[in-house]
Amino acid sequence: MGEYIGALDLGTTSNRFIVFDRRGRIVGSYQKEHEQIFPKPGWVEHDPMEIWHNTGDVIRGALARTGLTGNDIRAIGITNQRETTLIWDRNTGQPYMNAIVWQDTRTDEMCRRLAEDGGQNRFRAKTGLPLSTYFAGPKLRWILDNAEDARKGAEKGEALFGTVESWIIWWLTGGPDNGSHVTDVSNASRTMLMNIETLCWDEQILKELNIPEQILPRIVPSIDSETWGTTRKDGPFGAEIPVCGALGDQQAALVGQACFDVGDAKNTYGTGCFLLLNTGTEAVHSSHGMLTTLAYQIRGEKPVYCLEGSIAVAGALVQWLRDNLAFIEHAAEIEPLAKSVADNGGAYIVPAFSGLFAPYWRSDARGVIVGLTRYINRGHIARAVLEAVAYQTLDVAEAMEKDSGVKMSSLRVDGGMVVNELLMQFQADILGIPVIRPRITETTALGAASAAALASGFAGGIEELKDNWKLDKTWKPQMSEEERQKDIKSWKKAVDRTLNWID
Repeated sequence: MGEYIGALDLGTTSNRFIVFDRRGRIVGSYQKEHEQIFPKPGWVEHDPMEIWHNTGDVIRGALARTGLTGNDIRAIGITNQRETTLIWDRNTGQPYMNAIVWQDTRTDEMCRRLAEDGGQNRFRAKTGLPLSTYFAGPKLRWILDNAEDARKGAEKGEALFGTVESWIIWWLTGGPDNGSHVTDVSNASRTMLMNIETLCWDEQILKELNIPEQILPRIVPSIDSETWGTTRKDGPFGAEIPVCGALGDQQAALVGQACFDVGDAKNTYGTGCFLLLNTGTEAVHSSHGMLTTLAYQIRGEKPVYCLEGSIAVAGALVQWLRDNLAFIEHAAEIEPLAKSVADNGGAYIVPAFSGLFAPYWRSDARGVIVGLTRYINRGHIARAVLEAVAYQTLDVAEAMEKDSGVKMSSLRVDGGMVVNELLMQFQADILGIPVIRPRITETTALGAASAAALASGFAGGIEELKDNWKLDKTWKPQMSEEERQKDIKSWKKAVDRTLNWID
């Protein structure tokens, strides 16, 4: 019996395989980037075969680095970039075209047409989601409409649809030779095709989008003691290992942060920000621009739901400052630059580069810098960039509290930006609650490993996972309530200035 758990993290820019021990500590890992393909403005694609080949490379690389073999791994959990859409031939394993990535906006016109009958919330009661280019259902319809072979394959029963975890599970468990075609509830809830109460594909929505059900994967629990098959001896592990855990990346971070109780919340600071609040076994429907989504499901138990607020631009704003404005050479330079001033000098940046995501959902908005005077220097702009990330998180947190009636008592944080202490302190100040950073900030991969550990019996239960979670640092609010309210008022004024820019 293997003494380690493997987590396959299938991200937007890279794949990683990480090996964890029984205490949830990282033993070793290996990472490989894949190409970002931009065929037209607003279009973003990945090569599915490159992602599959890189998956083999990172598994072999991590095993070589740690001196382990496939037989040392008890079970595998997978986490993935969500909503990215693939369709392939079940007989050959060849994709009909590149994967359409979650950021891609080519389905904008289609979503507008769908909204003419029933508005943006046409499917929200069933799916928890507004009509948006973000989700996988419209992307799948686009492929079926535009890749002739895909539509023919779908009608003949030869085509398979999946998000990235479905694609990789299918290949790991055999591919064209009887590979397992499944998706877990957390990923299925991001397609806009699954009814979040019944956890089944919705026949009416499939009919309205002209999607044949036979191409869709079987929906399974995220943490599944009845494994979806084992890896092949002739595959990258060289051994038969159960594949039994899968979670979309943000839900995986929620599990990795041990947010198992109602009211527990985490925020991941990456390219964008994703704030998730555990609402328990009740699906809370949002009237304040949040998404209602599946957090996870353990086989034999009721599903757990969460509210999610997605912020499009967080770390990407620091990249913009570096690459487009050449304010800094490296992302790490932003903190010392922001610390060179005492405050933002009255300047606010709202990074609505491609509209505003949660809680506004305004595609007509565009970014603004406001409050400029001759006093403002590079330090103030750097500080305004970091503060914009914290203010956007505040907007989402406020909307979640209105929807759920649950007051956040603290916020657990992870992702690349949490090394920035100035940002973390300002986040605690502007939210008025403690901000908590864990010792292991690779929470997405840890969540996938936790799912596999629970499903395989490697972990004794949720309490053991909570015990494995270890604190690194807590930031407590230090700002006066008067100052906090004044700053929030200025931020809201800045957001107003972004609206109605695009006619």
